[in-house]
Amino acid sequence: MTSSGGGVQRPEYLLTSVAPDMATPSPVTPETPFEPSKPPVIEGFSPSIYSNPEGFKEKFLRKTRENPMVPIGCLGTAAALTYGLYCFHRGHSQRSQLMMRTRIAAQGFTVAAILLGLAASAMKSRP
Repeated sequence: MTSSGGGVQRPEYLLTSVAPDMATPSPVTPETPFEPSKPPVIEGFSPSIYSNPEGFKEKFLRKTRENPMVPIGCLGTAAALTYGLYCFHRGHSQRSQLMMRTRIAAQGFTVAAILLGLAASAMKSRP
């Protein structure tokens, strides 16, 4: 370590000089300024196939119409879980166990509905 000026010890690697071309990198300026409120423009890529952006409600209704079994399975899962927890809280362990098994079956139904919906969508989009 070497001393520089006021008695402060600095490591030697901080005192080494930097090559002139590395000291000041050339500024990279994009062709168009970046605007976070707009999606990036990529040639040949359209971020949305819909002309109007969908809100949550519109998208939920469209997806429900495309595959109505998924929301039914989700509601069944939530109902079985809620009732099972209620029975557990009240001390009805047999019914609580039955509801937890029903919840697993409802979750399996929901996953199967999602997979079948994906398969049907893939088959529909094929020419």
